[in-house]
Amino acid sequence: MLGVIDLPTYLAGLVLIVLLPGPNSLYVLSVAARKGVRTGYKAAAGVWCGDTVLMTLSAAGVASLLQANELLFGIVKYAGAGYLSWLAIGMLRAAWAMWRARREPAVQSAQTEPVAGERPFRRAVVISLFNPKAILFFVAFFVQFVDPGYAYPALSFVVLGAFAQLASFLYLTALIFSGTRLAAAFRRRKRLSAGATTAAGALFLGFAVKLTLASA
Repeated sequence: MLGVIDLPTYLAGLVLIVLLPGPNSLYVLSVAARKGVRTGYKAAAGVWCGDTVLMTLSAAGVASLLQANELLFGIVKYAGAGYLSWLAIGMLRAAWAMWRARREPAVQSAQTEPVAGERPFRRAVVISLFNPKAILFFVAFFVQFVDPGYAYPALSFVVLGAFAQLASFLYLTALIFSGTRLAAAFRRRKRLSAGATTAAGALFLGFAVKLTLASA
């Protein structure tokens, strides 16, 4: 169909990959829990924009360039790992602030959260561009389902990308509305909020290590 090879296999793999926890989904869930549905969708829009950039680069052959050039791949890899580590440190610092303010009234503790000036869309774009799961998907998996003999390969990439974005939209929407339900519990239970933020920071550190160990 339109130069796409084995669409059922692609869709099955797509669902599994989308459902795997990653920094994109974790960040969207965190933003929705802290700031609500509207801001959660701003973060989700950043994810979709970043994924679109990765799809375009893959279709343009940049994925093959990264695989062939170890130096370039290393620069991208360590830059991404550094950014994810920076986010993780910020989350751990926020968790410590929440823990110290756990006995204070809810209004005061809410002011300790370092969300002022946060730009969810821009941050989500950067997280998406350096997301190990997304890089693996678009570099190693995405291109395998395009027929090299098809006359209009760009159309094939559009079809595959549309399915990927639809799956991402449905999944992130579910996370956004789940996050708003968690928000009330986090506001009531300061220790739970601090623990969840600590876990998120630890996961982001894990993503950074995973990206560092990735090979072209």
